[in-house]
Amino acid sequence: MGMTDPIADMLTRIRNAISARHDRVDMPSSKLKINIAKLMKDEGYILNYRIIKENGKDVLRIALKYVDKNPIILGLKRISKPGRRIYCSHNNLPTIRGGLGIAVISTSKGILTDVQAKNNKVGGELLCAIW
Repeated sequence: MGMTDPIADMLTRIRNAISARHDRVDMPSSKLKINIAKLMKDEGYILNYRIIKENGKDVLRIALKYVDKNPIILGLKRISKPGRRIYCSHNNLPTIRGGLGIAVISTSKGILTDVQAKNNKVGGELLCAIW
């Protein structure tokens, strides 16, 4: 049986790896997870990510970022869930931690941060919040 919420699984794996002070975390790869990892790298929340082959399957490996042994990522929260999807237009996108965090939004122009979505005047599904 397949996974019902792969994004929540991704966030939980990252959260657990940070609390255990791991340097990296591996998870099954998908286009959506790769796009979220790319956004996290562009915003400076992770060092890097790459796709590796393990037992014939693609695995997404994320290198976590720390400053003085303190993690850059303080929190990850899934907003839109399979049981209750949350959508927002570009006018009422949430601000995460007073602008210190980002909201990850799935739009018609791809996976964007809340700031990028406001600038492009596109709304979409609120996937998660990172701070």
